[in-house]
Amino acid sequence: MSRKFFGTDGIRGKANVEPMTADVALRVGMAAGAYFRDGDHQHRVVIGKDTRLSCYMIENALASGFVSVGMDVHLLGPIPTPGVARLVRSMRADLGVMISASHNPFHDNGIKLFGPDGYKLSDDAETSIEASLAGDGGDMRAESSDLGRVRRLQGAIGRYSEFCKSSFPRRLRLDGLKIVIDGANGAGYRVAPEVLWELGAEVVPIGVNPNGTNINRDCGSTAPSVMQETVCAHGADLGIALDGDADRVIVADEKGEIVDGDQIMALVGAWMLRKEKLQGGGIVGTVMSNLGLQRFLEGRGLILERTQVGDRYVVERMREKGYNMGGEQSGHIIYSDHSTTGDGLIAALQVLAVLQDSEKRMSDLGRQFETVPQLLKNVRFEGGQPLEDDSVKSALAAAEDRLGPDGRLVVRESGTEPLIRIMAEHADSDLVNSIVDELEVTIQRAVA
Repeated sequence: MSRKFFGTDGIRGKANVEPMTADVALRVGMAAGAYFRDGDHQHRVVIGKDTRLSCYMIENALASGFVSVGMDVHLLGPIPTPGVARLVRSMRADLGVMISASHNPFHDNGIKLFGPDGYKLSDDAETSIEASLAGDGGDMRAESSDLGRVRRLQGAIGRYSEFCKSSFPRRLRLDGLKIVIDGANGAGYRVAPEVLWELGAEVVPIGVNPNGTNINRDCGSTAPSVMQETVCAHGADLGIALDGDADRVIVADEKGEIVDGDQIMALVGAWMLRKEKLQGGGIVGTVMSNLGLQRFLEGRGLILERTQVGDRYVVERMREKGYNMGGEQSGHIIYSDHSTTGDGLIAALQVLAVLQDSEKRMSDLGRQFETVPQLLKNVRFEGGQPLEDDSVKSALAAAEDRLGPDGRLVVRESGTEPLIRIMAEHADSDLVNSIVDELEVTIQRAVA
């Protein structure tokens, strides 16, 4: 069946507009609860959220849906997405839910679901849950005597904090480092500065004053300029920027230069290889990972295994083929030795471990390979299938021919926003710019 609600990262949309309404959230709670209700034990679900104003509405609606099918609900409050993934396992819950639209602005929101193993749901599981959203839920409701209860879990952030610190090598400390941490006014606004400080760093926090509407606004991993400026202004050793739900990270060196997800994977992957800790003979990336990363790995006898965009697809491939590291250029980095999903804070701690272990500056480590010129542009559209337009298909074929075997072209619909993403890559930057600009104009005409 075609999927109306679930995209590449759960359900996402503008708050209080379908599918991100209280009604849909109620039905998702019922459908997901019924899907995971198996056995005679008292079932439980843990629900976390970021700092968006609409999280209150979605949280209460989801809780009502779960309670109505007989599940106990444990509310975690604001906590990073990977914290939910961790707690669903440690609390032996049947299901975990994160309410967040990740890097999107405050007026969007989303629902991410995790199974009892702490992994995001498969496409098949999401499709089954979506199929149950069509009815009124009457056949899923529990008896009056079997309704669930709602509790607020105290100390959820503390549990996650201790877990993050345990991922940092015990022989190392952060003493002597000055670190700028940008919490994106989101889910990691409190825990990230605390973890860094408790490990010994001098911390300069920014983006740590959420008010419900300022999440990701001019801050965080998708808008790191303030973080970069703060690093330089304070003479910090590096900067760390999380996104709204703290499952991705971007780093800046002491000069304010950005270190993206591809460079992070190259840096930490090479370090893990030297320590004989890298498994699978390579790293899992996506179609968006730079050719420079692929060539860097090949030069070390490693492979870059590519998947479609979305950290859950990266995780699925890691599990399938035995890799313990993977991620995305955007900063979703997964270390399966520590986490079941992208974790911005744990990824940052691995970078810090390499930094302290090497006794070098971040600027000496942050550029592991020369990037192949790459350009990404987005075209917004409302409905339809613009990539099926004949003029667009013809333009794409011509662009592929011009790039030849030494270049790459990726044009796709975003799974989280109504955007067509256009990415081209080639050693000739002028060719890249020309192709992307021409495709942008062609697709804009098709969606007009």
